[in-house]
Parts: sequence; structure tokens; C-alpha cells
Amino acid sequence: MASKLNSDLLQQAIDSILAFSAGNEVEIDGKTVQGKKRNFTETIEAQFTLKNYDPVRDKRFSGTFKLPKVPRPSQKACVLGNAAHCEQADRIGVDHMSVEDLKKLNKNKKLVKKLAKRYDFFMASDNMIKQIPRLLGPGLTKAGKFPTLLAGGDDMQEKIDEQKATIKFQMKKVMCLNVAVGNIEMTDKEIIVNTQLAANFLASLLKKQWQNIGQIFIKSTMGPSIQVYF
Repeated sequence: MASKLNSDLLQQAIDSILAFSAGNEVEIDGKTVQGKKRNFTETIEAQFTLKNYDPVRDKRFSGTFKLPKVPRPSQKACVLGNAAHCEQADRIGVDHMSVEDLKKLNKNKKLVKKLAKRYDFFMASDNMIKQIPRLLGPGLTKAGKFPTLLAGGDDMQEKIDEQKATIKFQMKKVMCLNVAVGNIEMTDKEIIVNTQLAANFLASLLKKQWQNIGQIFIKSTMGPSIQVYF
């Protein structure tokens, strides 16, 4: 599917976002704005507004897509693993929990909620994934963080990197969708490719494709929103 995003407009917006996050002055909507350099790596997000779409009547959609470049490398993972996977996680410096650790939470809703908040995503050994609802209740599912399957022969680091590069679009009752498409440490080209691919993928999930997308803005964590699709 050809991207309907104007490449020049997207390039200008990314240049402004990167300049703003570096502390330089940028011009946005005819106004000069003073940027500010932060002491953390800002994420760059694409914000989509839908049109001609009824979230009540139209079919809800959900889809995941792996971007070529990881937008948020600092995402935290936790492996809910068997003995072998816990040992492997230990070797590569990834947090892990065994069946015994999960049993200690005693299905306490507050503790499960706290666990879900602490990590961006979870992975679980194949022999443990079926036990998760019994051990933890519906907490992880409610938080949208039910674990991804980790099979015996999988390369754990590879699987974690793949998960970090994956974005998810899920239609709920609102007409706005946000996804991370990059960070300020990436090159402008990498951010542009990720943004175009994310927009194309969302369009592919919609009934009337690009005709269902009203507006697209991009922004960094602390920067202003810049419209790139009208």
C-alpha cells in the first residue's frame, strides 16, 4: 500500500522535533519556539485521529506490526519462566519470576496490578503460560499485558528485541490512537520509515483504509505536536 503521507512534510516535522529536543529554536505554525534538551531520551509518538468511523457500530480492530527499528529500547521486560528460562534471563540481565514467585502474590489484585505497572511487557515459558490466569487472575490481561509465548528453542534476547520493536493498534471506544514510532537518538530516516510503516499498517486495518484516517500528528515526549497529515 502506497503511503499517503507527504514525505517533505514528514521530513520537516522530524527535523523540527529533533532540533527542539536538542534545545534549538524551531518554527512551528509560524511561531518561533525555544526547544529544551532533557536529561532522558524522549520517545517520538505518532497520534492518529480517525474519521467516518463509528466505534460502536463498526467492527473493532486489533493488530500488531514489527517496526524495522526499536522505538523504545528502554522498555522493561519480565520473564515468567521455568527453571531453564529463569537461568537464561539471569545470564542476560532480564528480570524473571518463577511459579513459586507468582504463587506468593496470592492472586492479590493490588500486587498483580503493581506487577503489571512495573514492566512494559511479559514473556512466559510455554509450560507456564496456561497457568498464568490461575496463578494471577485476570490482572495482566486487563492491563493489556498478557505474556507473549517463549518456546523452549527460542533465543530469549532476540524475542525480547522483537517484542520491543512491535507496535499494537487496538480500537476501543475512542477515535484517537497513539503509538511510539521512534526516539530522539534515532536518525531522521529511521523515524520517517517507522512512521510511514505504522501509518500504512493502521490504514490496512481500517475498512476504508486511508479514507478513515482524519489527521496524524507527531511529537516527542516533551515537545509540541506537529501535524503531518490533514
